[in-house]
Amino acid sequence: MTPSAIKSVDSTLALLRDPYRFVSRRAAELDDDVFETRLLLRRTTCMTGAEAAEILYDPTRFQRAGAAPPPLQKTLFGQGGVQGLDGEHHRRRKAMFLRINQPARVEALAEVVTREWQRAVGDWEVAGQIDLYPQVQLRLTRAACEWAGVPLPEAEVEVRTRQLTALFDAAGDVGLGHLRSRAERKAAERWTTNVLEQIRSDQLAVPDSAAASVIASHQEPDGRPMELRIAAVELLNVLRPTVATAVYITFLAHALDVHRAWRDRLAQGDGTEDLAFIEEVRRTYPFFPAVTAIVRDDFQWRGHHFPKGRRVLLDLYGTNRDPRAWEHPERFDPERFLGADPDPFAFVPQGGGDPSVHHRCPGEPISTRLMGVALDQLARHMEYKPGQPAAPIDYRRLPAIPERGFPIQQIARRPS
Repeated sequence: MTPSAIKSVDSTLALLRDPYRFVSRRAAELDDDVFETRLLLRRTTCMTGAEAAEILYDPTRFQRAGAAPPPLQKTLFGQGGVQGLDGEHHRRRKAMFLRINQPARVEALAEVVTREWQRAVGDWEVAGQIDLYPQVQLRLTRAACEWAGVPLPEAEVEVRTRQLTALFDAAGDVGLGHLRSRAERKAAERWTTNVLEQIRSDQLAVPDSAAASVIASHQEPDGRPMELRIAAVELLNVLRPTVATAVYITFLAHALDVHRAWRDRLAQGDGTEDLAFIEEVRRTYPFFPAVTAIVRDDFQWRGHHFPKGRRVLLDLYGTNRDPRAWEHPERFDPERFLGADPDPFAFVPQGGGDPSVHHRCPGEPISTRLMGVALDQLARHMEYKPGQPAAPIDYRRLPAIPERGFPIQQIARRPS
């Protein structure tokens, strides 16, 4: 297909069929990091690679307001959240999330998740066999709510887990799946709105450092508290990605099963190589396929015209596996992370650049720390047997997970 033909063809179905590899494969066919197409009937520029990432995270060239497609705003992100802000509003809102995710608070969450995981092992041992992905969602919902200062009666655990999971696990669906995700978002926003109302009216006391308290008291650039509806969205933007770490933890278990030598190495180690293994999982496994932005003003780059108002899609999965930035990118090799830190625009599993300045996810430290808890438990404190040979990853699914999930059986605590 010629470049001019690609510009005129709507590629929405092609993207839905292969959401993680569509951009990098099309770019390889064209031998160009940048190409134009149509997505949802709208002309869109697609890009891949570290240089493209650095350009997209330049706030003088791109904005986030209006960038996310409406279906994702109404499911995954919520309307009015930090992902769609720019300028001073974004800076202040991002500072709020960085306060919520400061190291001491991340460590406090890790302690809660560790206790929850230890309790879970006893339940799993009795059950005999479990599917790790939904079970971890349940445990992370409990832990996230306790840590964030959100009351969660035991009778509500399953329904809140379902609501939070639907925000990311069904957000990319079409048809009934999308409608279900939208319905669950409305219910979840009613829930978090009620929590924040109680905090603001002093009916509910939570620690000042808890996420719910920080969000309830946050002031916008004009000095006023956040609109309650938007505050409810932002509280979900703390709870949802914490529960979504279940995707990464499932990948982690899959990688330990596939790479048995590394599992043995980590089990016998002192933890100093854990983060390298975690980062290689985040580099090689498909988490979030792409991010979007809108061109502020016309500019030229690499021989391509970027007109004002054009939506641009940056390929995250392909950038993490770009052979120009990574030696033998298809090889699973945690040792590549035992040296210097990678280029923040070449390693973009949750966005690129500096999280304090750019639109890189401020919750990234939570993802890596909770993966660390899971790795420690799976490799050093549990005995279990995968319920089936390691299944391939289903790349057609958003989020991608192993086909048929990741069942484990013969579960027991490892003797000290």
